[in-house]
Amino acid sequence: MNDSNRFDAAAGLLRAGLGAMFIAHALLKYFVFTLPGTAQFFESLGLPGFLGYATFVAELVGGAMLVLGVCTRTVAAALVPVLLGATWAHVGNGWLFTAPKGGWEYPAFLTLAAIVVALQGGGRYTLGALLGTAGAMPQPGLNRA
Repeated sequence: MNDSNRFDAAAGLLRAGLGAMFIAHALLKYFVFTLPGTAQFFESLGLPGFLGYATFVAELVGGAMLVLGVCTRTVAAALVPVLLGATWAHVGNGWLFTAPKGGWEYPAFLTLAAIVVALQGGGRYTLGALLGTAGAMPQPGLNRA
């Protein structure tokens, strides 16, 4: 396997894994916490309740787009504020996510992963590459999806 293929495989794994994580978190909000419960949690943080619904949609749709590799760089960049918000919501709980109510290291790491995907793209093996919408943002240098 040459360097280009290794890069594309690694980028694809990171992109798809991040997308799957977003989908899992959206489904957790829907099936476990419920959307009204998620809105109530956002309100308990001093945020508008509708942001709970918006976060659910962003995670579900954005996660699916990342898994498929459609507009990868744009979607990953757009999801960074969601992850920063999650990091902020957990910062008072301490460092480790195993702390009661979860710590902040997990959402902080996911923020870093989303930034990496936004910077490098999702690799060559994407539905977006077939549709011509892989990155959506201009990609100087190496043309990565």
